[in-house]
Amino acid sequence: MIKIFTLFILLFISLNTSAQTVDHSLWSSILKKHLSNDGNVNYKALKSDSSKLETYISELSQNTPAENWSKEETLAYWINAYNALTVDLIIRNYPVKSIKDIKNPWEQRLWNFGTNNYNLDEIEHDILRNMNEPRIHFAIVCASYSCPKLQNEAFVADKLETQLTKATKEFLADKNRNEISENNIQISKIFDWFSKDFTKNGSLIDFLNKYTDVNISPKAKKRYLEYNWALND
Repeated sequence: MIKIFTLFILLFISLNTSAQTVDHSLWSSILKKHLSNDGNVNYKALKSDSSKLETYISELSQNTPAENWSKEETLAYWINAYNALTVDLIIRNYPVKSIKDIKNPWEQRLWNFGTNNYNLDEIEHDILRNMNEPRIHFAIVCASYSCPKLQNEAFVADKLETQLTKATKEFLADKNRNEISENNIQISKIFDWFSKDFTKNGSLIDFLNKYTDVNISPKAKKRYLEYNWALND
């Protein structure tokens, strides 16, 4: 009876500790080595030192999210995957002046994860956007100047709430990408392209007011800024 109980306990522990099998620390080390404080990527250096990125992507491909992963674990996995694959796409084609210089950059099926070949569009629109977390738009980066800056550490489940809030606040406070005052907001096209994601639980102003130091008026004038697709290097 004791042996059966012990086996049950071991099985329970195994099921509850095997949820996330991907160690994202390698991605963090890549970012810290090749990223500036402003979130710009040294693609030239990274292209010459790409073996770690290849290893990390291989680890992702062999350890895709399972049903017993938490929402936080799954979100962190796919945010990191999107960013790593975007960087990989750039260095495969480097030198380029913009991601849009690459033919169909978001539709290319270059990466096999498990039994599926993914492109960036699918990860963003079919996976991440369906997880009901609008702050992903400030965590995933399209390798362009007007994007939110690439964070210098991997997203991880146990810090995800803090990391997403930090990325959102930093983006909104960045005057190169958003100009916010009480009665006038000039904001990123991201808020236009993905407006449905930001208005599921209130207005866009309601969302912005959660993450800005400015108390924006509900009647504030709104303008979307032109998007600069120049490479974030």
